[in-house]
Amino acid sequence: MGKNEDLRLIAKKLRIHSLKMTSRAGSGHPTTCMSMAEIAACLFFNEMQYNIKDPYDWGNDEFVLSKGHAAPILWAAYAEAGIIPVSSLMNLRKITSVLEGHPTPRMKWVKAATGSLGQGLSVGVGMAAAQKLAGSRRRTYVVMGDGEIAEGSVWEAANTAADLGLDNLTAVADINRLAQSEATMHGHDIRAYARKFKAFGWDVFKVDGHKVGEIREALKQARESSGPAVILARTLKGKGVSFLEDKDGWHGKPLNEEALAKALEELGEMPDIDASRYVKAPRKGKVPKFTRRFAFKRTDYTDKTATRRAYGNALVSLGQVNDAVVSIDGDVKNSTYAEDFFRAFPKRSFQCYIAEQNMVGMGLGLQAKGFLPFMATFAAFLSRAHDQIRMAAYSMPNMKFVGSHVGVSIGGDGPSQMGLEDMALFTPIPDCVVLYPSDAISTEALMAAMARKKGMAYLRTTRPAMPILYQKDEAFPIGGSKVLKRSGKDRALVVAAGITVFEALKAYAELKAEGIAVRVVDAYSVKPVDRDNLIKQAKAAGGRVVVVEDHFSQGGLGSAVALALAGEARIEHLCVKELPRSGKPEELMDRYGISARHIVAAIKKII
Repeated sequence: MGKNEDLRLIAKKLRIHSLKMTSRAGSGHPTTCMSMAEIAACLFFNEMQYNIKDPYDWGNDEFVLSKGHAAPILWAAYAEAGIIPVSSLMNLRKITSVLEGHPTPRMKWVKAATGSLGQGLSVGVGMAAAQKLAGSRRRTYVVMGDGEIAEGSVWEAANTAADLGLDNLTAVADINRLAQSEATMHGHDIRAYARKFKAFGWDVFKVDGHKVGEIREALKQARESSGPAVILARTLKGKGVSFLEDKDGWHGKPLNEEALAKALEELGEMPDIDASRYVKAPRKGKVPKFTRRFAFKRTDYTDKTATRRAYGNALVSLGQVNDAVVSIDGDVKNSTYAEDFFRAFPKRSFQCYIAEQNMVGMGLGLQAKGFLPFMATFAAFLSRAHDQIRMAAYSMPNMKFVGSHVGVSIGGDGPSQMGLEDMALFTPIPDCVVLYPSDAISTEALMAAMARKKGMAYLRTTRPAMPILYQKDEAFPIGGSKVLKRSGKDRALVVAAGITVFEALKAYAELKAEGIAVRVVDAYSVKPVDRDNLIKQAKAAGGRVVVVEDHFSQGGLGSAVALALAGEARIEHLCVKELPRSGKPEELMDRYGISARHIVAAIKKII
């Protein structure tokens, strides 16, 4: 019996597993698994190399299932490879199982959660870039569905992959014609897909996705490509069962007991073949020896400095002591000052151009291989990548975001450039840290803190240059706050962060001149907020609190303080409450109610 015949039998086993698993679970997507059975068989049991005992072996090829709803066939492949017991497949979608309906890293062989379509190729770009950066000879494989190729993020990733010359990246497009609600845009017109990928600089190979000989040959040729390669595989959804094959209306529908019996009768008995003997074990990969230090020499600041400028300085300093740090830019590095890192560490710098979705997905792929990515752009533009950020959270990643040009304080560029929703984007994400420094010194300290803390974190930076508030070596622990002004006669508490700290200090001086004592807190850690200290300071100020922030009303500092002080204080919330316009920073802050004048008025209102 030849290798092609054995792979056909393995594909049959994968189909049967997928049908049985989804029927037992009572939910799932069996037909999209069935269309890619030969593709999976050829990848896992002929092409890829991997150590079944260690998913983190640098000798492994990496795999991303971008069409995450086909998770059952991925679990089936892992079972046939000997990674998990075949019996565990019947636990699909159970709350006690890591074999979830769409892949997540709760299953340790999955490096990035997928399921929101159009994101897997970006992750693959990041993984392939990481392999190159670490000097690995291994490859990354991504399986996509034809429906998701309509997503713009796919073409952002395709563009970057070609620009980086990722000859270690192979994508396989399962072109089974049928999407969820109807046929895809191009149906089975493989030439249409070929024109698009060729236009983006990819090598293209067209195959019958149910002929293992053609798939094997295309994978071999893809290995020899000088850049990224895509295999366009024409397949049939529900392949192998007559009443499912190429039939609309079966997306996301498992078979009931009667239909399952009929389908299994058509497919025939489970083949008696040991697929695991075809797993190609790699040579042990060389693990990159990262220097992972987080403390760095702070800059001596004396003059006014923008916190975005301090971010650029801190990123370079961090990169000098930690060679796992990489910078990913969205064509704004001269505004975020990430350009300094690009000059200092060109090999660890990645330009995604104006493609924020791919920037985030690529960062997720890089961190999956052990790098520490910092992704910086204007805070307003991170909203374009909200879904990628949301999905990244399900991968439990170690990745850092920096949003500059926040609030109305950016001035004349106007509302399209003002990050006024950004904290609300990050604060709902479980375990995601949100930091908002007021001066350059606190920015550098918080850069070190967020780099040290494993997980997702967001740092908010301001455009205008601001005075220096703190001493060079002052500590800024995550979850902390700073009491800047206090007395034994305080009648109210002002809680601010970032640029509004300086407005709060102006208001303090005005009120003091009138004989009204207030205390001021810099709540630089928005999440986790310093609840204990806020309660303590609010009580000492008579339970009267004014919160002021350069952000819209919900999801930012005001929301965090309100939750922390629920039932403990009366709160006046000053924030941007209407759609802003262009103007000078001082004019805008005053017009939209977050200047010192408004803080003074709010204090007088509540005392």
